[in-house]
Amino acid sequence: MFAVHLMAFYFTKLKEDHIKKVDRFLYHMRLSDETLLDIMTRFQAEMQKGLGKDTNPTASVKMLPTFVRAIPDGSESGEFLSLDLGGSKFRVLKVQVSEDGKQKVQMESQFYPTPNEIIRGNGSELFEYVADCVADFMKTRGLKNKKFPLGLTFSFPCRQTKLEEGVLLSWTKKFKVRGVQDTDVVNCLTKAMKKHKDIDVDILALVNDTVGTMMTCAYDDPYCEVGVIIGTGTNACYMEDMSNIDLVEGDEGRMCINTEWGAFGDDGTLEDVRTEFDRDLDLGSLNPGRQLFEKMISGLYLGELVRLVLLKMAKAGLLFGGKISSTLHTKGKIETRHVAAMEKYKEGLANTREILTDLGLEPSEADCIAVQHVCTIISFRSANLCAAALAAILTRLRENKKLLRLRTTVGVDGTLYKIHPQYPKRLHKVVRKLVPNCDVRFLLSESGSTKGAAMVTAVASRVQAKRKQIDRVLALFRLTREQLVGVQDKMRAELEYGLKRDTHPLATVKMLPTYVCGMPDGTEKGKFLALDLGGTNFRVLLVKVRSGRRSVRMYHKIFAIPLEVMQGTGEELFDHIVQCIADFLDYMGLKGAPLPLGFTFSFPCRQTSIDKGALVEWTKGFKATDCEGEDMVDMLREAIKRRNEFDLDIVAVVNDTVGTMMTCGYEDPNCEIGLIAGTGSNVCYMEEMSNIELVEGDKGKMCINTEWGGFGDNGCINDIRTQYDKEVDEGSLNPGKQRYEKMTSGMYLGEIVRQILIDLTKQGLLFRGHISERLRTRGIFETKFLSQIESDRLALLQVRRILQELGLDSTCEDSIVVKEVCGAVSRRAAQLCGAGMAAIVEKRRENQGLEHLKITVGVDGTLYKLHPHFSWILQETVRELAPRCDVTFMLSEDGSGKGAALITAVAKRLQQAPKGK
Repeated sequence: MFAVHLMAFYFTKLKEDHIKKVDRFLYHMRLSDETLLDIMTRFQAEMQKGLGKDTNPTASVKMLPTFVRAIPDGSESGEFLSLDLGGSKFRVLKVQVSEDGKQKVQMESQFYPTPNEIIRGNGSELFEYVADCVADFMKTRGLKNKKFPLGLTFSFPCRQTKLEEGVLLSWTKKFKVRGVQDTDVVNCLTKAMKKHKDIDVDILALVNDTVGTMMTCAYDDPYCEVGVIIGTGTNACYMEDMSNIDLVEGDEGRMCINTEWGAFGDDGTLEDVRTEFDRDLDLGSLNPGRQLFEKMISGLYLGELVRLVLLKMAKAGLLFGGKISSTLHTKGKIETRHVAAMEKYKEGLANTREILTDLGLEPSEADCIAVQHVCTIISFRSANLCAAALAAILTRLRENKKLLRLRTTVGVDGTLYKIHPQYPKRLHKVVRKLVPNCDVRFLLSESGSTKGAAMVTAVASRVQAKRKQIDRVLALFRLTREQLVGVQDKMRAELEYGLKRDTHPLATVKMLPTYVCGMPDGTEKGKFLALDLGGTNFRVLLVKVRSGRRSVRMYHKIFAIPLEVMQGTGEELFDHIVQCIADFLDYMGLKGAPLPLGFTFSFPCRQTSIDKGALVEWTKGFKATDCEGEDMVDMLREAIKRRNEFDLDIVAVVNDTVGTMMTCGYEDPNCEIGLIAGTGSNVCYMEEMSNIELVEGDKGKMCINTEWGGFGDNGCINDIRTQYDKEVDEGSLNPGKQRYEKMTSGMYLGEIVRQILIDLTKQGLLFRGHISERLRTRGIFETKFLSQIESDRLALLQVRRILQELGLDSTCEDSIVVKEVCGAVSRRAAQLCGAGMAAIVEKRRENQGLEHLKITVGVDGTLYKLHPHFSWILQETVRELAPRCDVTFMLSEDGSGKGAALITAVAKRLQQAPKGK
């Protein structure tokens, strides 16, 4: 019994001694946690360098965009062919993906050899061989003369400019085919395929094996957004935010980046980590000085590293009694499969003895223990280095998503990871230690990267089909120049109809005279009260105008108009207005002061003088009864009388558009047009009296309130109205009326977007086909959300947050589509507005008989002010459609209330002017 214990002690001591001996010899291959964190930081810096346009050319980690923008969502279906070229064998695969409510993939495949003469020959021979193999596969399975979408897994660094194109940067592994570098491999394969007349394939995707691995695993686990290969070679890919990829246009959504991390350290970044064995291995390789990180990690090189270490130890007399066999001297005699066998838990030592004996050596027990430990150190270092780079990727993902804790899945493939008994466990442990704030699941890719290429192709087919459907909808909102010129011409015709006595009753653009006949000249002065009613808020203002210096000071208060008042009786509405005036006069200490008053009333009125205006019809959600056809000034005077607390001199009733023009005209004498692009949409302009048949006299000018919101109510723009415009119109308070306004104003744009989103969701193109209750709710999608979503500064993550606030659980792809829909609707609105404005400025130019007109448009309204693109699209459209007009757009900073006061001031000035002036 004692002898047994003694032997065990002796054996343990022997093992410890030999392990320490190896540890001392391979000291530099044992990496501390501190070193790994440092490598992780270096890799993060290299990733950043690779993503930057200016720094990419000198980056060792190339961070190649793959143009794979989406992972499988389970709705893919169809039959696909997939090819996998990049290893010792070439594989052809037919994949059938069926949806049927449950994801199902059926595969049949065949392997073909890749002979040395092919992988070291010329390009045309390689691709013709691949095409021949595909033809053979299709012939044996009766697939000829049938069209297939095809995905190609090509496991070499390529620069892609689109998904179905890839220019080979360099061969790696054992491939050295001539005449392929710097050419498009998809084009090469397509040419070779064309020689087989009975093969009909459409190459939709070129992917790296790493991307294929990620896509294979993502089909089973939607959290998978990283792919890693640890096999003959090593590489990783992951989903990066487009906004971080300088190498590709656009910043919407995400794209898979093929890191090509095997080249990490090619610029000398890892010189302090590399050992003499790494340098010897590199010098003897096919590509000295390149893929240095891969040469410390991957299966192609681990066996050779072990051989170089054993050779040096034997030469130093630390192994095999200093005896070296000729086989140990021979490059490539120890392979990674040998390393994996030697590290097996129970039979490892026996395997080691057998392998060493096959190498012509006579190992002792101690030698076997030492060699086994050499294998452990080299494979452990491989897992550590891999973990450090992977931890850098996971950290980047977490930071991109601005999360404190990330939940994600890493798809893994490769023979080293699969066959080495300890490798996965070591890798997982180190990754979790380096990134404790990431919950990582490692998922083995059972079907390899070839299935992944089929999945990329399936996703590309799905995205392509989805894109076509979405484009069909968005195309309805893309107006051609011809259509815009048509709108301009029709608007011009309607302006003329509205001005003429005979055609006015049937005109949709009512061209209402405002009896505002003069613009401010700078001599106006005094205190004026102004009211501004045109939406859910009502403003009361005190405006002090000083002459000479064109100085205006304003004091105002905003009051809400409750919905029950907006849609109650006219008496209730005007009593509420007078109550607000009383509160303001109290607040300002002005009760009893006989102030002249200007009333901005932003609804269509038929005026017979500057202080008389009969309401034509309510718009913008107002429905107060007993008002239409009545004089609004009389109704206000009656309400003041009922209150019997103060008296006011109501000098002018004006539209908000006229108020805007007057405000800007006070600053710029060239301002003769007013535009409102806000809750509603309208334009006014100064027209020659000789053209206004509705009013007596033909001297001078008068401001015309076009009320252009009704343009198209006679069906003249039906050719550009969509089903969504019709749905919005039918669900509005005034169906069939204000059709142009319903296509251009803030009150309706959000509702148009909501109708489109519902339709796209019904087609299964958005929100996984689920229409939430919130999306069914009219008015939920306010126009302010369009402005926020279309903001250039807003990342997709924030767009998703806005949609989530609206109860819409969106994916990244959904957010992109929603942003596109918002853009299409608002762009059309701005272009239509621009076409209408082009008709107005061209009319002013022709009225004055000018070759070239210089004019200013005063603008107000939340849509114009707050939307990130509306103003410049509108201006661009006017420039394009009215090239002989130099139009300046001037923002009305103080709103239409100030304009009402200025009109009142001008009216007072004109009243007080000596007769005959």
